[in-house]
Amino acid sequence: MLIARTAAKETIRYEDIPGPALEPGHALVRVHNVTLCGTDLHIWEDDYPAGLPVIQGHEFSGIVEAIGSNGAGIRAGDRVAVSPMLYCGQCRPCRLGRFNVCENIGCIGCYSDGALVELISVPVEKLCPVPDGLELDLAAMAEPASIAMQAVNRGRPVSGETALVLGSGPIGLLATLYLTDLGVRVVCADTKPDRLELASLFGAVDTLRLSPGAEFPGADQAVRLAALTESSGPELVIEATGVPSSLENAVRLVASAGRIVQVGISARTASVPMNTVPFKEIDLLGSRNSLNLIPAGLELLARHRAQARALMTHRVRFEDLQQAFELMRSRTEPVGKIVVDMSAAQSVRPAGTAALTGATA
Repeated sequence: MLIARTAAKETIRYEDIPGPALEPGHALVRVHNVTLCGTDLHIWEDDYPAGLPVIQGHEFSGIVEAIGSNGAGIRAGDRVAVSPMLYCGQCRPCRLGRFNVCENIGCIGCYSDGALVELISVPVEKLCPVPDGLELDLAAMAEPASIAMQAVNRGRPVSGETALVLGSGPIGLLATLYLTDLGVRVVCADTKPDRLELASLFGAVDTLRLSPGAEFPGADQAVRLAALTESSGPELVIEATGVPSSLENAVRLVASAGRIVQVGISARTASVPMNTVPFKEIDLLGSRNSLNLIPAGLELLARHRAQARALMTHRVRFEDLQQAFELMRSRTEPVGKIVVDMSAAQSVRPAGTAALTGATA
C-alpha cells in the first residue's frame, strides 16, 4: 500500500509498503479522508515532541474492511471515524478518569504512525460509527469537534449565560457551535474578518474584531459587550488562540466568579496580574484532548452539516500533501480545514478535480 511519511523536516516521502495484518481486537480501516490541523503543521516543521520520522494523520474517517475478534457491534463495511488518543489506564490521571491527560499519552498520527496510508489497523474500541447522512469527509473532523466540546464542558456552561470565545479558528468556531446548541449567547473575537463572518454562521450573537496593538475591546465594542452581560463581563471565556495577550484579555474581561478555559496551546508566557484571579475568584481551567467525545462530536457535525462544510476551505489529493503543508505555513490565503482525499475517496470523486482548491463539495 502507499503511505506518506514525514521523513525529515518539511519532507514528505511516499513509500510502497506491505499492508497491515489483521490482529485480534483490531480492525482494518480503508482511509477515505484525513483533515489537517495546526499540530500537523508543527510535526511537518519538526517542532513537536514526538520527533521524526512519523506517518501523520490523526483526524480521519474511513470504511471498515475487516475486523478481528471482539468487534463490539462493528462490522465490515461500516463507516467510522477513529479516536486517535491512546492512554495507559494505570497512571494517576487515568485512575481518576482523566485519561485525556494520561502521563503516558499517545496519539495515532502524532506520537505513532497514523492515517496518511491507504489501510490502517486500529483497536476496535477506537472505532466510532458515523451517523447516517453525515459524509465521511465531515466525519474526519470529529476529533477537533471533540476537543472543542471538551473545552466547553470544562467551563460548565449554563443556558442563558454569555460566553466570549477568543479565536475563531476551527476549535473556537466548533466551541461556538456547541455553546449555541446549549443555549449560551456567544460573542466571538478574532483579528480576521473572514473568520468573524464564519463565527456568525456558527451562532455568534456578536463579533469583535481585534486590531494588533489597539485597545481591546474598543469603546463601541465595550458598550456592546456590556449590554450582553449586564456590565458584569462574560461568565465564561474560551481562549482558543494560544496567544499570551489573549489569556491576559480573558482574565481582564471575565466576570467575577466566572470561568476561563485555556484550550489554545503555546509555550509562550502570559503576564497576568496575580491579584485579579483571587479578587474575582476566577476559575482558570486547562483543557486537552477529550474524554471520549468523538461520538458526540459526530452528532454535533451531523446536526450542523452546513457549518461543518464551511470549515473546509481546501481539498488536496493524497499525492499532493507537500502543497497542503506549504499552504498552511504561508497563509497566503484564508485557510480553515484542509481535507485530504485519500486513494479510496479519490476513486469516487469526479475526474479532473483540482489538487488544491477551495472546497465546494
